[in-house]
Amino acid sequence: MRIQPRQQLLDVWRAVLASCYQDRKWQWGGRDGANSISDTEQLLCLLYPATEIGAFALDQPDDMADDIRAVLAPLGEETRIGGALVTVLEDYLARYTDPDGEPIFAAGSYLRSADGKEPSAQQYQLEVVDAYSMSLTLCIAALRFLRVFQRFVDKQVRREAKELAVRIRELIPRISTRLTAAMTGLVRSFVVHTPEPKSGAGQSILGMLNQIGAPDDAVIAGIARRLDRVRVQMANDVKLGQTPDIDLADDLLLFECGWSWGIDVKASPIDFVPTRIGNQPGYAASRPDLYYTIVALDGINDLTSRRTREMDLLNDEQRQLADALELRWDLTQRYWSTVARYGPGRWPLEDIPWRTSDGEESDYYTLAVSAMVLQDFVNRQATDELPQVVAVFDQLARRGRIISRLTAGDPAGGLHFPGVPVPMPGSEGIGGGPALVWIVPDFATMLLKRCLQAWQLSGDVATRDRLMSMAELTMDHLTRRRLTHGPAAGLWDDAAKVAGSQAPGLATTAETEPSDAAFQPSWYLTERIVECLVSADRNFREPPLATSSMISRAIEMRSEAEHLLNQEMLEVGDPEISQAMLSRIELQLDDARRLLSEQPATSFTLAEQALLQLYELAYARRDAKRA
Repeated sequence: MRIQPRQQLLDVWRAVLASCYQDRKWQWGGRDGANSISDTEQLLCLLYPATEIGAFALDQPDDMADDIRAVLAPLGEETRIGGALVTVLEDYLARYTDPDGEPIFAAGSYLRSADGKEPSAQQYQLEVVDAYSMSLTLCIAALRFLRVFQRFVDKQVRREAKELAVRIRELIPRISTRLTAAMTGLVRSFVVHTPEPKSGAGQSILGMLNQIGAPDDAVIAGIARRLDRVRVQMANDVKLGQTPDIDLADDLLLFECGWSWGIDVKASPIDFVPTRIGNQPGYAASRPDLYYTIVALDGINDLTSRRTREMDLLNDEQRQLADALELRWDLTQRYWSTVARYGPGRWPLEDIPWRTSDGEESDYYTLAVSAMVLQDFVNRQATDELPQVVAVFDQLARRGRIISRLTAGDPAGGLHFPGVPVPMPGSEGIGGGPALVWIVPDFATMLLKRCLQAWQLSGDVATRDRLMSMAELTMDHLTRRRLTHGPAAGLWDDAAKVAGSQAPGLATTAETEPSDAAFQPSWYLTERIVECLVSADRNFREPPLATSSMISRAIEMRSEAEHLLNQEMLEVGDPEISQAMLSRIELQLDDARRLLSEQPATSFTLAEQALLQLYELAYARRDAKRA
């Protein structure tokens, strides 16, 4: 199916309000219950499109489009929609701020144990990178919305508007406090791991890097040369909140960087952050995990966007944290891009599935590394090696049964339901609880988002066509997984439709009671689909691809048409007929010239039509002479 971001986002908004807004009150929670991450994802389904897409903006009620006003009618008239969102934000902050005013990032009901045992009460309070990253994105979106909406409210004279203005002024610093805490948590969750080459972790890394059977010493020396600038910059510049005893000077040690599942057990305090999170102890092992690294990078990407800087949303403290995060964002992507493409032969990335330093293997990890390689290409605007990444996406789509049928007992079904189990080393024993895992079911949405990102980067028509076809097939897969019954119809996720018997407990028929958990929305997956649709909207608003070959053909076509037009103007016979037609052709060729650099195919077509009209004129004149 075609990806139609405007209509599909409106459908999501309609379904979100039908599911969550009842009796003028917001209903929290979904399939996994209410927790700080799920509720953040739930709210982002509304607020993220409203602050990323100009046509969906809710901060200027007078400019709201009719279809958006109709979808949001449950919130009230257009002048009251912004006030309803302010109320929901107030409720969210009240739920996830403790009596001392400290932000709460507990993962709660999203946590699972590796052996099926119940996590301890203390484990349910653990804070994870997902919570920090999602809160960062929500806080940035909320500040964007409130700063503009505040100016609208200040111009109103009604008593209700004056009261709303006071509430907004009180709400902004509370959101800013949560943003500072989220940024601090991400800084202190960044880790650098330096294993010995002979260790199990070292051998796993070398096993992925060494695609040609070279001696280990040669691989260690080779990757050290390739990563020398990253290593030096990391040793000299990455200081804030980090472990002071990391040895990056020894070239004989391997190293990897990224984000662990939570605050590093060895992380140092951040003194200038007054909230608890600046000096609270961490539990996460000092080893990066690919899933949490991708989650952190996506959140930081929202923070470092040009619009965030232009709107001056950050205070001095937050700018210092933002600079630290941007440095880690850049170094991490450069590191993984270098590692994934290392060696003279086949890339390690092409050796599917990727094996992590702790010995875990999954197609999901290959997709995560591919995403970082792609982001590095975007940062450098490099497209020479993009076809290799696209080929990996194609393989992953087939292996993940995105573009092929899932068979009975197919292990690929586990990528979609229940998802990839990601270990949380360091969580075991906390409060007497078991070792915890994080379940990741977003393989399809990550693939869709990266296909759209690669499509935007590519300058080749055939590659773009291949990527868009893959994106549309992935959207087909996700559309089949929409809930069709119950209060959350139109949201996600009914994995039974693609995983079948591998997804026990997920019903697909109306016989199941609507209150059954199977018909509650997964805000985890729904929010990620919203991100993909926002990305698609951003891509489609860009000018179409203008290739040099098409520009050359359009120039040649227009040049011939203009020359023939000049000849016809010398032969004008009937001033009322021929001159009017020649004027229309002249305007057509002016449009062809104007559109040449942005829409060369359109320019070519306009010139072609002009040539046909000029031919008809010349033919008619010759025919008249014969008569």
